[in-house]
Parts: sequence; structure tokens; C-alpha cells
Amino acid sequence: MHSAIEERIIKPARNVIGALRLPGDKSISHRYGMLAAFAEGTSRFTNFSTGADCASTLKCMQALGATVNKLSDGTIEVTGMGGRVTPSAEALDCGNSGSTMRMISGLLAPQAGTFTLIGDESLSRRPMERIRKPLAEMGARLALTEGHAPIVIEGTPLQSIDFSTPVPSAQVKTCILLAGLQTQGKTTVHESVRTRDHSELALRAFGAELERTLGSVSIQGQQTLHAINAAVPGDLSSAAFFLCAAALFPNSGLVLDWLGLNPTRAALLDVLTALGAHISVLNLEEKNAELVGTVQVTGPTGGMRSTAITGALAAQLIDELPVLAAIAPYTSGGIRIRDAKELRVKESDRIALVAKNLRAMGAEVEEFEDGLDVPGGQTLHGATIDSGGDHRIAMAFSVAALRAEGETLIQGAESAAISFPEFFDLLDQVAER
Repeated sequence: MHSAIEERIIKPARNVIGALRLPGDKSISHRYGMLAAFAEGTSRFTNFSTGADCASTLKCMQALGATVNKLSDGTIEVTGMGGRVTPSAEALDCGNSGSTMRMISGLLAPQAGTFTLIGDESLSRRPMERIRKPLAEMGARLALTEGHAPIVIEGTPLQSIDFSTPVPSAQVKTCILLAGLQTQGKTTVHESVRTRDHSELALRAFGAELERTLGSVSIQGQQTLHAINAAVPGDLSSAAFFLCAAALFPNSGLVLDWLGLNPTRAALLDVLTALGAHISVLNLEEKNAELVGTVQVTGPTGGMRSTAITGALAAQLIDELPVLAAIAPYTSGGIRIRDAKELRVKESDRIALVAKNLRAMGAEVEEFEDGLDVPGGQTLHGATIDSGGDHRIAMAFSVAALRAEGETLIQGAESAAISFPEFFDLLDQVAER
């Protein structure tokens, strides 16, 4: 079901100022929803992500036998199925969510029954071979359609493996850990670049034991998960748009409360600091193994400097790169992005779309197979932005539009609802015009 194509006009702003509390972290919500549905007992979550992607996860888990209730105060209650799923006669619809499809495949591969996973047009183009390979090594029966969804899984008992991921991916790592949780013996995943560790922290919160070294994580099979009560921290990837908006204006002042500050995600704060923004973190505490705190950001008095994002940093910042590229023309010396080829196989080819839309706004930009060079010291004008149905492109260029001359029209603005339905209202709240 597609909502009507929506357009949004973004007017230039004079400053960004105010305080916000952001919707729950998508990555954490996916994992809490999935693990709660698989665990014993009833879990309760406040500030669960409001995005369509996490709703897809809950819908799939419901189809497999979990009970999901949304209470009047917004709390989500999930009663788990104690480690045994009920095969669904219908295909499991993952919508636009790659996280749902890749992670749930690992959960289902060792279960009894046949499962079919489908997704929307965009998800059906995304690469799924990366999960098929490790699962097949464990003995799973998993059929793809030319490397993509639909995925048909014939559940069968698996054996534990020792696997090195060729492309660093938190989703692939999670997929293997969820399968390993249900096998005999110890399953180990090795990574050349450490990816987000929300799954490890969530598994631990639900009572599983894991071993971690610098480059690997291991899980012992046949463990039982138990329900938890948790408040989901605010989403740092969603915060990225507001942090970058604040960095655009000298003497801006933005406070983001109850924000998830997981170290494997917080590289953005280092990049913004390198660009000259003033960032302070207050009231840091640990909740269910995740770090949560309040972030204060002030734009640099003399404008933003320049930086390069390459190597491991590019992998860690993969979701934040579009908005960093979108604000790059306003820096003094530009931003150089490399080693980010993964951007080409996201919800859209994000490298091509960022370049296209920057040019539409009058910017110079050079496109590479694995990144972009965006020179600094440029003046942008309002334009019509093609979001390509990609939520992060729609939001990134809404931020760039705040400093442009004239109005900007965002086409496909409804795509933002996939990850962040409240985005435009919150942006209006903090943009001083």
C-alpha cells in the first residue's frame, strides 16, 4: 500500500534553536521487538520506534505467533512464543525493511516449517546473498530469487559455524547470531570493521550470554531468552539531521534529550566536532546495556571547517553520509567521502541521488564509484529535489534547504515516514524563520 506522493516545501531558516526528544531508535526497536517475540514472557517498551520499518518487524512476529498490543499511552506489549514459532500460511511481508528481512531469516532458518519472506519493490532489489551464504554454511535451506527477495526458507536444524563477514554488516552479523542462538555448540562471527553492536547488547539484556573480542562475537546455542521492560533511547540516525541542521548556523542552540549514544553509532559526533560544531554530552547513563544521554550542540561561530570520511569511519557513518554530503557545500573546505560503495545498494543509489540533488541546488560535486567530493564555500539555491522514494535523501535535502536561497520542494516527502513520521513537524519546531 503506497501513500499518495507527497511534496513538502522547505523555506530557508535564520537559525536552529530549541529542545527535542526524538522517537525511539529504529535499530534497537527492531531487535527488542524481534527478541521479545521470541522470548518467554511479556515485554513492555516505551518510546518504541514509530517508523513503518519497525511496524513491519512487529507484524511479521505477530504472524509467527507472538502477541503484540499497543496500549493507550503508546507502550508496546509483546508476549513471546518461548522460542517456537508457528509457520504462517501467508507470506511474511517485510515492507521496506532490510533489517526485518535479513535478521528474521536467521531466526527462522533453524525453526520447523516453511517460511516465505517478501518485501516492497525497493526491498526486492536489495542484496540478500550476503545472508544466504553463512546460513547455507550452517546447513540452512534458503532459496533466493536471483539473489533477492522473495526468500523461501525450509526450516531445518543447523550446526554452529565460525564465519568471517566479507562486507561489514550488522544485519548479517545479527542474522548469524540469531541462528546460532538455536544450534548446538558455539557460533562465532568475525568482522574486519566493528559494526553496530545493538544485537549483542539486546541479546544480553534478554538474558543470553555472549563472548566478545576486539574482532569477533560468539554465542552459545540453545539459550532461552526472557522478557524485559525497557525505554527505547532516541534514534541517533534521526538526530543526525537535526545535529547537522544546527551545525549550519553559527550560534545555533539545540538540545536533544534521552538520545541513544552507543559508541558504535556515535562517530557522527566526532565528525561534527571536526567540522567545528560545539557538542557536549550530559547525564550519560546505561539502560539495558545501551548508553543514553542528553546532547547539546552549537554551530561554529566562524562557520564549518572541512573533513574527510574514509575507511572504517565511512562504514560506521553509512546512514549519516547523505546528510553530511548535503551540508558539505556550506563548509569552508568541503567534505570528501570514500570507501562508501555500500551507499549504492541502499534504499536507492544514494551516491547518485546526492550528486543529482546537490547539482539541482547549484552546487559543484564530483561523484566516484565509492563516494563524493563536495567542495566548500558554495552558495545553494532552492530547487525541486528528487528523493527517489528514499527517506534519508528526503530528510538530508530538507536540512540543506534551510541555508539555501529561496524555497526548496521535496518530492516524495512521504518516504520520510518510513523511518521518521514526525520529521517535518520537528524540523519546523526548531527552525527559526
